[in-house]
Amino acid sequence: MRNDDRFEIERAYDILPHVIGASWASVWFRLNGIRKPTIEEFRSKTVEYFELVEEITDVFPIDEKFEQIRSYSRNRHNQEIEKIINGKNPEIEKRFKRYIDYG
Repeated sequence: MRNDDRFEIERAYDILPHVIGASWASVWFRLNGIRKPTIEEFRSKTVEYFELVEEITDVFPIDEKFEQIRSYSRNRHNQEIEKIINGKNPEIEKRFKRYIDYG
Protein backbone atom coordinates (compact mmCIF):
# COMPACT_ATOMS: atom_id res chain seq x y z
CA MET A 1 0.00 0.00 0.00
CA ARG A 2 1.32 3.44 -0.89
CA ASN A 3 1.62 6.10 1.79
CA ASP A 4 -0.88 8.34 0.02
CA ASP A 5 -3.43 5.50 0.12
CA ARG A 6 -3.59 5.84 3.89
CA PHE A 7 -2.97 9.59 4.23
CA GLU A 8 -6.56 10.46 5.19
CA ILE A 9 -6.78 7.60 7.71
CA GLU A 10 -3.50 8.74 9.29
CA ARG A 11 -4.79 12.31 9.63
CA ALA A 12 -8.04 11.09 11.17
CA TYR A 13 -6.20 9.01 13.76
CA ASP A 14 -4.00 12.00 14.55
CA ILE A 15 -7.05 13.82 15.92
CA LEU A 16 -9.72 11.24 16.79
CA PRO A 17 -8.29 10.27 20.20
CA HIS A 18 -8.47 13.79 21.59
CA VAL A 19 -11.43 15.09 19.58
CA ILE A 20 -13.64 12.11 20.44
CA GLY A 21 -12.02 10.43 23.42
CA ALA A 22 -10.76 13.31 25.56
CA SER A 23 -13.59 15.71 24.68
CA TRP A 24 -16.29 13.25 25.67
CA ALA A 25 -14.32 12.20 28.77
CA SER A 26 -14.04 15.83 29.88
CA VAL A 27 -17.78 16.35 29.48
CA TRP A 28 -18.47 13.11 31.39
CA PHE A 29 -16.30 14.17 34.33
CA ARG A 30 -17.74 17.70 34.32
CA LEU A 31 -21.37 16.54 34.31
CA ASN A 32 -20.62 14.05 37.08
CA GLY A 33 -19.05 16.80 39.17
CA ILE A 34 -15.65 15.13 39.24
CA ARG A 35 -13.23 18.06 39.31
CA LYS A 36 -9.98 16.20 39.97
CA PRO A 37 -9.94 12.75 38.33
CA THR A 38 -6.63 10.95 38.40
CA ILE A 39 -4.66 10.79 35.19
CA GLU A 40 -5.41 7.06 35.05
CA GLU A 41 -9.16 7.72 35.37
CA PHE A 42 -8.99 10.34 32.64
CA ARG A 43 -7.03 8.07 30.31
CA SER A 44 -9.38 5.16 30.98
CA LYS A 45 -12.48 7.24 30.26
CA THR A 46 -10.80 8.64 27.14
CA VAL A 47 -10.14 5.10 25.90
CA GLU A 48 -13.73 4.11 26.70
CA TYR A 49 -15.08 6.84 24.42
CA PHE A 50 -12.40 6.42 21.76
CA GLU A 51 -13.23 2.69 21.54
CA LEU A 52 -16.71 3.64 20.34
CA VAL A 53 -15.23 4.62 16.98
CA GLU A 54 -13.62 1.20 16.54
CA GLU A 55 -16.41 0.11 14.20
CA ILE A 56 -15.09 2.61 11.67
CA THR A 57 -12.11 0.30 11.10
CA ASP A 58 -14.49 -2.16 9.44
CA VAL A 59 -16.35 0.18 7.10
CA PHE A 60 -14.39 -0.83 4.03
CA PRO A 61 -15.65 -3.92 2.18
CA ILE A 62 -14.20 -7.31 2.98
CA ASP A 63 -12.33 -7.49 -0.26
CA GLU A 64 -8.70 -8.16 -1.12
CA LYS A 65 -8.13 -4.63 -2.44
CA PHE A 66 -9.25 -3.16 0.90
CA GLU A 67 -7.46 -5.60 3.20
CA GLN A 68 -4.33 -3.50 3.66
CA ILE A 69 -6.24 -0.36 4.60
CA ARG A 70 -8.54 -2.35 6.91
CA SER A 71 -5.50 -3.88 8.59
CA TYR A 72 -3.76 -0.52 8.86
CA SER A 73 -6.88 1.04 10.42
CA ARG A 74 -7.22 -1.72 13.03
CA ASN A 75 -3.52 -1.55 13.91
CA ARG A 76 -3.49 2.23 14.14
CA HIS A 77 -6.60 2.19 16.33
CA ASN A 78 -4.93 -0.25 18.73
CA GLN A 79 -1.70 1.77 18.74
CA GLU A 80 -3.61 4.91 19.69
CA ILE A 81 -5.25 3.10 22.62
CA GLU A 82 -1.84 1.96 23.86
CA LYS A 83 -0.49 5.51 23.55
CA ILE A 84 -3.39 6.87 25.60
CA ILE A 85 -3.03 4.24 28.33
CA ASN A 86 0.74 4.72 28.55
CA GLY A 87 0.62 8.53 28.58
CA LYS A 88 2.31 8.77 25.17
CA ASN A 89 -0.35 10.88 23.48
CA PRO A 90 0.60 14.51 24.21
CA GLU A 91 -2.82 15.84 23.19
CA ILE A 92 -4.57 13.66 25.78
CA GLU A 93 -2.10 14.71 28.46
CA LYS A 94 -2.63 18.37 27.51
CA ARG A 95 -6.41 18.01 27.75
CA PHE A 96 -6.13 16.32 31.14
CA LYS A 97 -4.04 19.20 32.45
CA ARG A 98 -6.46 21.72 30.99
CA TYR A 99 -9.41 19.93 32.61
CA ILE A 100 -7.67 19.83 36.00
CA ASP A 101 -6.67 23.51 35.73
CA TYR A 102 -9.93 24.89 34.32
CA GLY A 103 -12.55 22.14 34.68
